[in-house]
Amino acid sequence: MSEILERLRNVWDNLSAREQILVGAAGGVLAISLLVFAVVMPFFSVVEGARSRVQTAEQSLVAMVRLQREYGEIDRRLSAVERRIQNQGSQQNLRTLLDTLARESAVRIASMEERQASKNDQYVETKVEVALKNVSLSQTVKYLHNIEASSQPLSIKNLRIRTRPDDSQLLDVTFSVSSFEPT
Repeated sequence: MSEILERLRNVWDNLSAREQILVGAAGGVLAISLLVFAVVMPFFSVVEGARSRVQTAEQSLVAMVRLQREYGEIDRRLSAVERRIQNQGSQQNLRTLLDTLARESAVRIASMEERQASKNDQYVETKVEVALKNVSLSQTVKYLHNIEASSQPLSIKNLRIRTRPDDSQLLDVTFSVSSFEPT
């Protein structure tokens, strides 16, 4: 190793002052380039990667907090519905109840058919598909409101509303109503 250093010193001593300045400047540029590419740029790359991971983690945290709030709200609503189902008294027959609510809403039911209900270990679901023909929007809204406001826990699903081809002021409405009771 000392031989190599001795040779380099001899070569350096044999250079003119201008050549020594030029070689020194080139060596300095090389040293600075090595420092930048070997130390500084990898450091900045690591810092940028860390910033990116922090930003991703913060976004994930915000999403988790939002999901936690949504879960809490859904859980509260589910608990309220479950309490309502558990605390209900004797249930009226769903078809009879829908007929009564239709009369209160001045609506004539065109058809009412029982449908296959989904299976659940905790609740028995009774499902009826209701069809209304030649009804106004206000009659439809009043009937749907009466169903939702019923003392018996009912759920309206698959609501389809079509205007009549012969009278655009009248509607044909089809929807499913489900009632639940504990098993």
